Amino acid sequence: MAATSVSYVVVLLDTSIVNVALGGIAASMATDVAGLQWVVNAYTLVFASLLLTGGALGDRWGARNGYFAGLAMFTLASALCGAADGLVSLMAARAVQGVGAALLVPCSLKLINQAFPNPEQRARAIGVWIGCGGVAMATGPLIGGILIHVFSWRSIFFVNVPIGLLGLAMTGRLASEPGPRQARPFDLAGQMTAFVTIGTLIGVLIEGEGLGWFSTPMLAGLALALAAGALFLRIEARVAHPMLPPSLFRDRVFAGSVSVSLASAFVFYGFLFLISLYHQRHQGLSAIQTGLALLPVTVMVACGSFVSDRVARIYGTRRPLSVAFGLYAIGALGLLGTGGPSSWLTVPPLLAIGLASGFISPAATAPALGAVAPHHTGIASAALHAARQTGAALGVAIFGAVLAATDQFDRALPVALWVIVAVSLAAALTWWLSAGRQPSEGANPS
Repeated sequence: MAATSVSYVVVLLDTSIVNVALGGIAASMATDVAGLQWVVNAYTLVFASLLLTGGALGDRWGARNGYFAGLAMFTLASALCGAADGLVSLMAARAVQGVGAALLVPCSLKLINQAFPNPEQRARAIGVWIGCGGVAMATGPLIGGILIHVFSWRSIFFVNVPIGLLGLAMTGRLASEPGPRQARPFDLAGQMTAFVTIGTLIGVLIEGEGLGWFSTPMLAGLALALAAGALFLRIEARVAHPMLPPSLFRDRVFAGSVSVSLASAFVFYGFLFLISLYHQRHQGLSAIQTGLALLPVTVMVACGSFVSDRVARIYGTRRPLSVAFGLYAIGALGLLGTGGPSSWLTVPPLLAIGLASGFISPAATAPALGAVAPHHTGIASAALHAARQTGAALGVAIFGAVLAATDQFDRALPVALWVIVAVSLAAALTWWLSAGRQPSEGANPS
């Protein structure tokens, strides 16, 4: 449990901690908003695109070996990020981090399944695993602010190295995976078209303002993304062993879970990127001050993840998940009413946004895994994580594009908050229609 929790700690620590370093990276690398978007999305894009392949490699190599390889790659890439001498080398190292994360996350879940064969114990173990990630998310901006204040932005990557080495030492003591390993064929064509689809779409959104939305490169990129997406769907419907079986989406609960997971990550990580830049570049806050300003959001992420399982067992997930998306909308409207995140009046809206994010991620996982056949749980879990990372990449790209288009935080922030309201209400309605009435709704709390 300790060894596998290390993976989620470093993955989510890196996701949240980098936001408070954006100001320092921009100054050190002399880059603009688009460059900062690539620093964030080089990681999430590769992570999202390779998660399903990472799960397949774990089946082929064994969960322990796949986890060890992923954590070793992530640790090495973190050191390379800290030593990067330019924007291109930093983005390349971030991409390698994404490869490592795509291996270690699905393999860590597979290790938990092996260690806890009892369903109730397994559910509690996964709750602890997600909770550790929530704590990392909560403490990441503050830890990052302190490290940057004492050292520099490079220290936020170097801090992953001792954590990763500790995880590798604990993983080396784990027993080998019992029984024969699965040799599921790789869906290479599906993997390549998925990567081209997501990568090209993100690239168009990031570079559109600089190159011109209707310029030849942008129109060609959009056409390529649409063609690759259509080809991916055709391939997955025809190959014998698809990377993402289309049959899974015939179940409306699974399809709804994937949709709302993507929507939640889009809202939260897009907001986190924009609000971090707002504090550092518009208000002139230091890294440590930015970390403190983000605490109302990130602390509630941890709280939401810890109470999610209890609430779902008592009330089901249909109403609570819909309410959580309502909290996103209420938080965004609250920030609109205060005129921006610059006073104590913004604390309640920030608390609402953080609580919603922490609650939704684990609450959307259990229904999705319960809706698929047991032999598809690994693919289903990877699909959920891929949806979250894709949503995060899209959020950073689109909210960054809004900022680049308006060129003023005071104009960009209200637009982004209205987008949050619209997406959140649409996701709440989607889940309400997808989930139906669940057997656990209205159950006795005992």
